[in-house]
Amino acid sequence: MTYAPTLETARLTLRPHHVDDYAACRSLWADAQVVQHIGGVPQDAQAVWFRLLRYAGMWAMLGYGMWAVEDRDSGAFLGEAGLLSAARGLPELDGVPEAGWVLTPAAWGRGVASEAMTAVLTWADAQVEAPSLRCIIHPDNAASIKVAEKLGFAALVDTELAGTPTRVFDRPKAVGG
Repeated sequence: MTYAPTLETARLTLRPHHVDDYAACRSLWADAQVVQHIGGVPQDAQAVWFRLLRYAGMWAMLGYGMWAVEDRDSGAFLGEAGLLSAARGLPELDGVPEAGWVLTPAAWGRGVASEAMTAVLTWADAQVEAPSLRCIIHPDNAASIKVAEKLGFAALVDTELAGTPTRVFDRPKAVGG
């Protein structure tokens, strides 16, 4: 697969990123609240542009990647969710797709992350050749830990990434997936 398929849930559309998502992505990744537990530093325009290009590249090279998450009714950009390979240097992530999600503050506390990632994981169980998926979450990010656990991820190990405490979670591929 060289492009993201469109996935739909009751409230959301997960679709490939487009060039015209750049402004919404810049706003998302420049928000200090959003990045508080994801590196802690807002990203500049160039970093966000390169992020969009990486998303397309992951689909082309790996057959999986990130989706833009939209509200089905309004079309509002709510964030991003999907799978990635980030070569982070953590041995626990070597050769295992990493699940990730990031939402605009307007989408927080509404079950959007769980709904989007349930669609991603259902797709991944059917399409991605991997015995499990992993995700990393800062130990202070209680909201994302709750989402991960709801999705079937279990804590695997506490470690550090670039000097920052990081918890690695694992979710075995669903039976029949």
